[in-house]
Amino acid sequence: MSKSTALIILIVFVIITSPFCFVGFIIVLFLYNSIVRQKNRVGMSYSGIDVVLKKRYDLVPNLVASVKEYMSHEKELFEKITSLRSKIPNATSKEERFEMENQMSQLLGGINVSLENYPDLKSSENMIQLQRTLTEMEEQISAARRAYNSNVLALNDKIVTVPSNVLAAFLEYKPAIYFETTDSEKINPNVSSLFR
Repeated sequence: MSKSTALIILIVFVIITSPFCFVGFIIVLFLYNSIVRQKNRVGMSYSGIDVVLKKRYDLVPNLVASVKEYMSHEKELFEKITSLRSKIPNATSKEERFEMENQMSQLLGGINVSLENYPDLKSSENMIQLQRTLTEMEEQISAARRAYNSNVLALNDKIVTVPSNVLAAFLEYKPAIYFETTDSEKINPNVSSLFR
């Protein structure tokens, strides 16, 4: 075969196969962009959790300072909250951070239960406002966690479903972790014990 014949065959081959290569390139580009967008949404929703946790982080000292005088025998609870509050920013992984945030939610719930023993404190206008703010914070944290988990679900679906799983495996994307509650938070509270 001559050089000119080989060139003609090569040109014809490129012309015939180029539409398929172009379509394949568009599909890969679309899949890549959708995975990256979803990964960015997970990051954005994680930072949304950070925003509301920062608000709670700033609120906790005010709450503790407001009730500390009244609840001197609850000192251990306040020390745990203060200690945990200082450890949270230094968490080394998402799992460790999620665990500490769950512990903080439990401890702050303990303050509300302890307030039942202090009717004067409960009726204080400042305390009522702080309780409302704390309740609102916990609701915002819960909403942020739900948004994060929803985005994690969408990303994980892209990572494990065909055809995007091929590209995700090539890019070495791993499924993201969910923000889950601890076993102790899944137990129904004994309401009658709160009124003793």
